Amino acid sequence: MSLRDMIAEARGLDARLLAAHAAGDGDALVALYGAAGEREEAGGALDAACFYYTHAYVYALEAGHAAAAALHARLVAHGRER
Repeated sequence: MSLRDMIAEARGLDARLLAAHAAGDGDALVALYGAAGEREEAGGALDAACFYYTHAYVYALEAGHAAAAALHARLVAHGRER
């Protein structure tokens, strides 16, 4: 993926996150923050990935989302949560 494509993808994600925040769409926030975390982790940016996973986890807890347990486990595995 070219740098231009990566920038466009990041801007698209930012726009979708802002829209989900504006709409109060907890399910979308869990999915989008989780996807951002996966993208960062795949790129080797573990601190950035855990930043996004933490946000996904918080929104999952607030929404009673089924992904909360898996997100918590991921944070524990990366030493970010006990």
